[in-house]
Parts: sequence; C-alpha cells; structure tokens
Amino acid sequence: MRITILGKSPSWQDAGGACSGYLVEGESTRMLVDCGSGVFARLREVTDYRELDAVLITHFHADHVLDLVPFAYAMTFSPLGPATNRPELIIPAGGTGILHTLAELWGPADIIEEAFQIVEYEPDDIATAGEFTIRFQPVPHYVPTFAVDIRASEDGPRFTFGADCAPNEGLVEFARDTDFLLIEATLREPEDDEPRGHLTATEAGEHARAAGARRVAITHITDELDQELSLRQAEEAFGASVELARSGSVIEL
Repeated sequence: MRITILGKSPSWQDAGGACSGYLVEGESTRMLVDCGSGVFARLREVTDYRELDAVLITHFHADHVLDLVPFAYAMTFSPLGPATNRPELIIPAGGTGILHTLAELWGPADIIEEAFQIVEYEPDDIATAGEFTIRFQPVPHYVPTFAVDIRASEDGPRFTFGADCAPNEGLVEFARDTDFLLIEATLREPEDDEPRGHLTATEAGEHARAAGARRVAITHITDELDQELSLRQAEEAFGASVELARSGSVIEL
C-alpha cells in the first residue's frame, strides 16, 4: 500500500499547499481519502483523475470536501470529453443532500451525483472499493465524523486515518495495532470550549501510544504553527519516532 499526502492543512491552506487529501494506492486500486480545498490540483500532479476508482469522505467540513465540485466539473466538462469511469463516492449516510447543496453554489445541483457513483455508509458498515476493505469509527467532532481503517487484503498492512476528532477512546480501540496511524494534531493547546473538536500534538502521540500503532504521522497542522515543535511533542508522548505529514510525501506500507 502506498499513501501520498496531497494536502494536510486544516481549514485554510498552507502557503502553496492544500487541505485534507490522501491518495491511497494498492496493487490495482486508487482511492482518494477526503478532497478538501486545493486537493484536486495536487491530485492531478500525481495521477490521472479520470482513472481514480473511489473517493472516501470522512465528514462534510469544507476542508475535507470542497474540491469535489471542481473534480465533478472536470469529470463532466473536460475538453478530453466526459469521463466514462464514474468513481465511487463513499460518504456518510445522509450526505447526498449536503453535496447537492454544495454543488448548487457553483451551478448544476446534481453535478457531483452525475460524476460519481454515490455510496452512503453507516457506522457499522464494511465497505469495499476495488481491493480495499474499509471500516468506520465515529469520532467526536463538530459534525458527524468517521475515522477510517483501510486494508487491501486479510494479511496486508492496515492504514488508519483518525480524521478530525477530539480526544476519545473509540479511536484508540479502532486503531489498535494498526500498521500506520495518520492522526490530526491541529492544536498547540486544548480548546477552552466544550465540546472539543481537535487534538494537540501531545494528545495525538498519547492516542497513538495507547493504540500500539506501529508507525505514526501527524497531520492537519497549519504552517503558521511551529510544526517541528508539534513533532517533538508528539514524539515525546508516543515514546518513539513520529513523522510529520508534508504535502507530496509518500508512505510505503
């Protein structure tokens, strides 16, 4: 399994960067996990978007879904002609109406629905996309949000993405013994208000340690913070080396 970091920024892009978007590739399947603002352009730099097999969405905040609209426009109106392949768009249950409202801000309200084959998932579902098997775990955030666990085969490596979340035991159990945990570390200090919605780098490291993750990277951190300090805090809490997600970096599992 190969994971390319297309974008790792929080609600606003880093200088020259993009919001959340991760390309996951197996032997025969290419799937995009989240498609935030700026991600579609980065996707085009590394692969032919018309050959993508699936897009998986963790939640409906704009920094995770906004570029579905330009993606759908390209699939529909490219001078290369309309794409014959309609990738699966795997979204939380009830999300089709949200995408309809989002697309309507640009033009045709059904453009996303026409460009993709929409599959809505429930928390207990086990989804498939090509060779990938996908499990879901609700995590606490400001809107319904799901961590995802992706595996290409029964004995192949596991990739767990924590999405956006406040501290929670559910993610720890869900990510137990995963081969690679990609976990947000948005904050320098915990939020003052409740309910919370994000992790600090220290909390990210603590979650990874409690889960027994074999390999860890922190993500969803603005370049306006000292990211190296976030990395050191995460490593101290994890008790071992941690990677810092960088746009364009590739993780081989």
